[in-house]
Amino acid sequence: MANKIGVTVTTLQRWDRSGKLVANRTPTNRRYYTEEQLNEYLGIKKNNPRKNVAYARVSNFGQKDDLKNQIEFLRNYVNGKGVILDDVITDIGSGLNYKRKKWNLLIDDIMNNKIDKIYVTYKDRFVRFGFDWFERLADRFNTEIVVLNNPDLSPLEELTEDLISIIHVFSCRIYGLRKYKKKIENDKNLH
Repeated sequence: MANKIGVTVTTLQRWDRSGKLVANRTPTNRRYYTEEQLNEYLGIKKNNPRKNVAYARVSNFGQKDDLKNQIEFLRNYVNGKGVILDDVITDIGSGLNYKRKKWNLLIDDIMNNKIDKIYVTYKDRFVRFGFDWFERLADRFNTEIVVLNNPDLSPLEELTEDLISIIHVFSCRIYGLRKYKKKIENDKNLH
């Protein structure tokens, strides 16, 4: 229970004594909590079903075809598993941008216990770096992030993919700076 709600065992013991979250007792007087108590604490109600959502993202508007392909792939996968999607969320923006409006609303929904599963094609479609951290956050709220194309990679292959991602991000930034530099050079008001 302590792990699920993110507190220490000592805190749970204190809450039990104060009546904030009363534990059940075994015949040997050991504390335990039921799944029903966990759900009640987390605000999960049986009559308030949690949603299954698909999340697809591309970096720019020129990749809209890829966005459609991601959505189609996600729908086909969940339909094949007999899962009904409650929502399909699409974003256009960098995976490094943590200010994506729809993505932040999804994170809020996770923390409000509204999401059961999130389906994504690749980890980097959800977030470019720090996926493991967000996956752990989701797990704290009993949300599972299902990555569909997740080949088992060796540590070397995973490191190689991370380095390629870093190089890609910085090469895009350099390209953006070159465009900005040209604009400055061509602006007669600045000379």
